[in-house]
Amino acid sequence: MIFDEFSIKTLIRPVADFPKPGVVFRDITPLFQSPRALRMVADSFIQRYVEAEFSHIGAMDARGFLIGSIIAYELNKPLVLFRKQGKLPADVLSEGYQTEYGEAFLEVHNDSLCEGDSVLIFDDLIATGGTLIAAANLVRRLRASVFEAAAIIDLPELGGSQKLQDAGIPTFTLTAFALDDR
Repeated sequence: MIFDEFSIKTLIRPVADFPKPGVVFRDITPLFQSPRALRMVADSFIQRYVEAEFSHIGAMDARGFLIGSIIAYELNKPLVLFRKQGKLPADVLSEGYQTEYGEAFLEVHNDSLCEGDSVLIFDDLIATGGTLIAAANLVRRLRASVFEAAAIIDLPELGGSQKLQDAGIPTFTLTAFALDDR
């Protein structure tokens, strides 16, 4: 299936003033309600990564789980979950980071990765880059490496993709929105 950026963008719902005034939230749930659009998104990522050399897929809590788990299944890769603080039951490593809304912590089980592993990390979007940079720091603390950070959406005006690239983390997104796009 050929990727149609316009049809994907029309299924990403802008929600004004969520979760706080002045923020336009990019809601991907309508995209997941369309079997055609979901297949188009998944197929685009699968085509990009089917022959790539990495060992694991990392997925961010919670919307990154949606696409990350599909791609892990399709590419037959182990899935590593990066969760919000307090959600994992075993021993964890924790990494603090700044979001566009405040401070948060990301955690991963401390036995999720080994030296020499290479991780493709997924989230639904790249805004300020805080979540993905925290995940990359956790990957590196586990002595593994980051292959690439991938997302459906980029919000380039918030600078996250640039921060990731400045930190030596290649990025890939399927589409981008300006902050004032409706």
